[in-house]
Amino acid sequence: MTLSRMRTTTTVAAAAAAIAVLMLIAPAAQAGPLVASDPDCAEQALTQPFAPWLDPASYQFAPDGGLESGGDGWTLDGAATVVSGNESHYVHDSGDSASLSLGSGGSATSPTVCVGLEHPTIRFFTKRASGLLASAGVEVLFEDASGHVLSAPIGTVSGVGSWQPTAPMAVVANLLPLLPGDHTPVQFRITSLTGGLQIDDLYVDPYRRG
Repeated sequence: MTLSRMRTTTTVAAAAAAIAVLMLIAPAAQAGPLVASDPDCAEQALTQPFAPWLDPASYQFAPDGGLESGGDGWTLDGAATVVSGNESHYVHDSGDSASLSLGSGGSATSPTVCVGLEHPTIRFFTKRASGLLASAGVEVLFEDASGHVLSAPIGTVSGVGSWQPTAPMAVVANLLPLLPGDHTPVQFRITSLTGGLQIDDLYVDPYRRG
């Protein structure tokens, strides 16, 4: 096991442990802003966008996951903007033409999407835009049983000179099914660590199969 993989495994395990503690000490569930923004967690169409990379899992496209609506529902802070230029594999649609530019210190938070117990992963595409090294940290934002929004790190992504998919990242907040049906509304925050990245086509392995 490489050092980076060991660090990722340790980070995810620590985050999962922290969430488990919160579950034990939290009072009766109350709806917070994430639940309010997507109370029904409606299902979306499933596809297999990462099949060319030997990932047969079915994913749902996150709301405006390709930034084609100009980042509708996203929160963009600092050096984070929607730019022209789609990921080169066009896994979502051949007519897509936008992506997210994440400059030094920039941060982007996705719209609310649901995850659950069965298939707790996300993937997207990255490309280095500037700097010798380009990387970003990924967090999941979730609610505890009191409706407070908390965050947990779920991985680090990097970019090279061409568009590539990230590795699947475990969404440890799926351990908190706050709504009926074993699903939890969450958001994902991607924050630049070094250099500049382009990001596109955010997919979530959904909370249940159709």
